[in-house]
This record gives sequence, C-alpha cells and structure tokens, in this order.
Amino acid sequence: MANHRDDRPLSELMTGLVADISGLFRKEIDLAKAEASENVNRAIGSLETLLIGLIFAIGAIGVLLSAAVQGLAAFLVTQGMTEPNSDALAAVIIGVAIALLAWAMISRSLSVLRGSSFKFDRTTSSLQRDIDVVKERVQ
Repeated sequence: MANHRDDRPLSELMTGLVADISGLFRKEIDLAKAEASENVNRAIGSLETLLIGLIFAIGAIGVLLSAAVQGLAAFLVTQGMTEPNSDALAAVIIGVAIALLAWAMISRSLSVLRGSSFKFDRTTSSLQRDIDVVKERVQ
C-alpha cells in the first residue's frame, strides 16, 4: 500500500471511514440475502421433486389396488391360473414398476437435500477480506 500524505482533517477521514464501512456492510448484507435466496430456491426445487415422487408412490398404491381387481380375468383366461393367483401377479408387476420409479425420485431428492450446503461461503470469505482491509486501514 502506497504511503501518501493526506491533508484532510481527522474528523473528515473518520467520517469517510465510517461511511465506507457502513456501505461495505450493506453490500455484505445484500450478498448474504442473495446467497440465502439461492439456497432456498435449490431446496424448493428438491422439495418439488420429492413431492412428485410421493405422488408416484401414492399412484403405486392405487395401481396395485386397481390391478388386483381388474387384471384377474384377462390373465386367468390366458394362463389358465386361478383367479386369486392371476390377479396378484399382475398387481405385483405393475406395482413394482411404479414403486421403483417413486423410490428413484424420492432417493434423488433426499440426496440433493442432504448434499445442499446452507453455508454462506461467499459471504464469509468476502466479510473476512473486508475485515482484513478495515484492519489494515485503521492501523
């Protein structure tokens, strides 16, 4: 840092320093707000996917029940199985497929939520730089 003479009075220098510091902290607060907004938006996106996965899980239950009632007759005729056995097999095949889809979506959403960082890394490093600059100017 260059050492140069400043002929301004101390009160003016202090006023300028206070104004600079307050402006700096306003900017840091704005950065923290922006970072918080990004984190919230990422979490909302993951929650939306989680909810879609839960809807598929509910659909899997509906498909299982519907397949148990409606799939019996066709499968029984084509395979020669008894009514209860044919109905159960159709329900299991459809239900497992929908359940796997729901599981994949829910697992993905939960892993994104667990991996989300709600830390304010940029704000923290920026604040640290600002503190270092203020310390340097005050000394």
